[in-house]
Amino acid sequence: MTGRFRLLAALLLGGLVAAGPAVEAQTTKKAAAPAAKKAAPKKTTKRRTVRRRAVRRPVVTAAQKAAAAEQVQASLVAAQEAGIENPAALVPFFEQLYRHQEAPGEVLRVLQFGDSHTASDDWPAALRVKFQGVFGNGGPGFIQAGRPFRGFRRWDTKATMSRYWTPSGLLNRTTDGRNGLAGVSLSTVRAGQTLTLEAEGARVEVFYYQQPKGGRFSVEVDGESLGVVDTEGEAGPGYFSADLEPGPHKFVLTTKGGGPVRLFGWVVENEAGVTWETLGINGAQADLLLLWDEDLLREHIGRRNPALIVLAYGTNEARRKDWTYETYLEAFESLLERLRAASPTASILVLGPPDQSIRLRSGWKTHEGVDRIVEAQRTAALGRACAFWDLRSTMGGKGSMRQWVNAGFAQADFVHFTAPGYRMIGESLYEMLMGQYGAFSILRRQWTGSNENGSSSQN
Repeated sequence: MTGRFRLLAALLLGGLVAAGPAVEAQTTKKAAAPAAKKAAPKKTTKRRTVRRRAVRRPVVTAAQKAAAAEQVQASLVAAQEAGIENPAALVPFFEQLYRHQEAPGEVLRVLQFGDSHTASDDWPAALRVKFQGVFGNGGPGFIQAGRPFRGFRRWDTKATMSRYWTPSGLLNRTTDGRNGLAGVSLSTVRAGQTLTLEAEGARVEVFYYQQPKGGRFSVEVDGESLGVVDTEGEAGPGYFSADLEPGPHKFVLTTKGGGPVRLFGWVVENEAGVTWETLGINGAQADLLLLWDEDLLREHIGRRNPALIVLAYGTNEARRKDWTYETYLEAFESLLERLRAASPTASILVLGPPDQSIRLRSGWKTHEGVDRIVEAQRTAALGRACAFWDLRSTMGGKGSMRQWVNAGFAQADFVHFTAPGYRMIGESLYEMLMGQYGAFSILRRQWTGSNENGSSSQN
């Protein structure tokens, strides 16, 4: 066996083993002026409206922009050599991809949880398009009900909602926690409230909450009724599903009254292929998932039966001074354990946070808080048999955000990326995953050939 294949074999074997009113006492003095005189007019204090100034992008010349873009590209190329840490943890995912390529016949689902970087859907969409181009379009998969927060979007679907829906969950840490797979639900007690969804697939499913004295809703597809659902019953998850003709469809869900209706989302899938499902919340932190109802989350994850779970948190935690390395490590380990219990066969990939900077009077300074979050996530991931991808290193390391901003691949807040920047990150991760998958495929074919022939084909 050559040195190259020894290394690849070690990768595979490692995978098989490894497998958080005071109304101021307004005392008013009695007027001392004579009664004949009019009281002095009451002074009113005008409220001062504080307007946030738009952060301006640093002024760079065309030459500086080109140089920054070249440096970013060089960093991405160099990162391919470093690859993903503990790629052996992805062997179960690679095995499912391999079997799917050999004999397509099922949907392989990827769930990406995260913060605003995920919620924008630019980054997940880049991975979705790439994987579906090779392994087949499994459809959009799970999509949150309606438009649960400002800025919500999925590039592969279109959704609307009527006025009287109330979102629950998101960043609210005092709700009942019954927020479902994506950490958000929509509720209403009014009849005639609607949700619409335009998506392509051969099957639809609605995730709802069954509850005592629950109301009813109807589901239509392309103007034809699929049925009426009564959500009254013992408290717990409920599902409505129907098979469809493959192709694009418009779904309409309408409440019929009779009690409260609470919805988590839709699932639209094809008969086979890959889904890459976006489960991001703006401003989210990893420990938020620990506040969601564990039984409901486990039930929803189990029903999705993912081949891969991706976690992309850390940007917001880095700005919190109350997170120490130790406390964040403990919280992140708890999250990984909860997800592992919910889906024991899924591979888990942790994506470290990107570089970011904070604005001081003297200028932009690299945020030091990212250091402890990256190391805590890396330690937790490798200690719990998960793969880890250091996004900050892929960008070019500490302080690299400035080059991304200057090149036009990141926004002027030195935190978020532009659409082209997110696509570059998604495509870079895809190349790394496919590089590791290629190595796995070579070993897989050798192992299969060795078993069929009774001996290894390598010397």
